[in-house]
Amino acid sequence: MATRLFEDRAHAAIYQKYRFSPQENLQGVIFSYLEEKRVSPGQLAVDVGCGSGQSTRILAKHFEKVVGTDISEAQIEEARRAPQPPNVSYLVCPAEDLPFEDGSVDLVTAFAAVHWFDGPRFLREVDRVLKPSGCVVFSSYNRHMQLCYKDCTDELTEIFREIQDQLFTFRNEKIKLVENDYQEIFDSLPFQEKKRMTDIFDKIPLSVADVIGYIQSLSPYRHYLEVQPEEAKSLLQNTERRFLETMGVSSRDTQLELRTKHICILGCKSS
Repeated sequence: MATRLFEDRAHAAIYQKYRFSPQENLQGVIFSYLEEKRVSPGQLAVDVGCGSGQSTRILAKHFEKVVGTDISEAQIEEARRAPQPPNVSYLVCPAEDLPFEDGSVDLVTAFAAVHWFDGPRFLREVDRVLKPSGCVVFSSYNRHMQLCYKDCTDELTEIFREIQDQLFTFRNEKIKLVENDYQEIFDSLPFQEKKRMTDIFDKIPLSVADVIGYIQSLSPYRHYLEVQPEEAKSLLQNTERRFLETMGVSSRDTQLELRTKHICILGCKSS
């Protein structure tokens, strides 16, 4: 059964503002694979569970047409408000019922999303819409992140992990798929040609305010905010204060670096 989160308008607006697009090293792995499989350049790419479109737009240079899909109308509205390449469009639909003809799609992607879907139904739908020799990319960052600033990287990362641990009790059970590095999803992918990578690292420049916004966008935080709103707001305020004190700065616009570790499943349907 699919899990529906991230759908209210306030959450969608936060998602658009603070979620980051796939970064340089992850993109390099993905597009090298697609070129190897002769899928890039291609005709049609579909980004499923696209949210507010950060991942959808990176596909535009590599395909004649790119369609982002999401079950949330609010997320799709946010995606459409953002500046778009002319070959990118969006649709509201479930991941398990894609409005594309059999064998019509060159690439299906899902960034930080596939774990929320009804896995068996979604993978059957992927197999249906993909062309022979079409490809899939399923990726997510996991909890192993570092916050880096001058000589206080260890202290900042420890604070960040404390917050992750505190929010852990509010997580949805489907997060276990991410914690297991998508092993179950990889095993279920019905293609002989497939591989799973767990050692792709990227560096993302963010401000302290951006890091706090990213925490706000996480599904466990949204659940925490629903059940204990004052405690959740206090957590953000205290976290920002601790970051600034540890860094020895006063401005929430101060830049630091978020280092991420990605899981990535790459697969190619037989011809």
